[in-house]
Amino acid sequence: MTETSTILSFDLAEATKYLAERDECLKRLIAETLPFQIDVADTQSPYEVLLESIAYQSISGKAAATIFGRVKALCNHGRAPTPEEMLKLRKPALRKAGLSGAKVLAMKDLARKTIEGIVPTFEEAEKLSDEELVKRLVSVRGIGAWTVEMFLIFRLGRPDVLPIHDLGVKKGWSVAYGKKHMPKPKELLAFGERWRPYRTVASWYMWRAFERAGYATTNKIRPAKSRKRKSLKAISRKRKSKRPLHPPHRRKAT
Repeated sequence: MTETSTILSFDLAEATKYLAERDECLKRLIAETLPFQIDVADTQSPYEVLLESIAYQSISGKAAATIFGRVKALCNHGRAPTPEEMLKLRKPALRKAGLSGAKVLAMKDLARKTIEGIVPTFEEAEKLSDEELVKRLVSVRGIGAWTVEMFLIFRLGRPDVLPIHDLGVKKGWSVAYGKKHMPKPKELLAFGERWRPYRTVASWYMWRAFERAGYATTNKIRPAKSRKRKSLKAISRKRKSKRPLHPPHRRKAT
């Protein structure tokens, strides 16, 4: 794996020191687990990363790899189809490769928006802020915030990304901080303010906490607590139950 210290756009030693000084739980995780490490030395363009991400949505990795292999086989060069090639590929051929109708539409929209310049090249992406990249990429059909966050972390190596909807991060947080419930996204976002400007590194350690705990432990973590709103009917029934069975007799004025 490529040494991250020579690739990342931030000083890893400074980041871990900063987090350890501000968070005792993170300090222990940093000391007890593997050093932060991601491989961002990749030649894939944003278009290629997102194309593959669409193929992998909602199915097992093995099945997705097989289907994406068939999609690549539709082109003579054996690589992922270029945006121009994707637009020319017929829907029946893509469906026969194993893609759902929704994924076909998503891939074609991605290709179209890449040609239009909405989806940037890698060089352009490096110059854009996280917010601008999210805004551009989630405009593509089938691409959500989580996919863009993974792109920001693992392709661009951005230092301050917190995937508040990621199951591993949420359960890792519960393990690390001794909680029985997962946090709500807004709760995790607020908590993560202490980790700025290195929320990517903190998130990576939440994943490590999740992995280290194992499924026997993490499967016991319950969903985020939600306030139960009483239905109007339930409220009405409760009010009626408090009323006397018979209205009090009114005394006649004497």
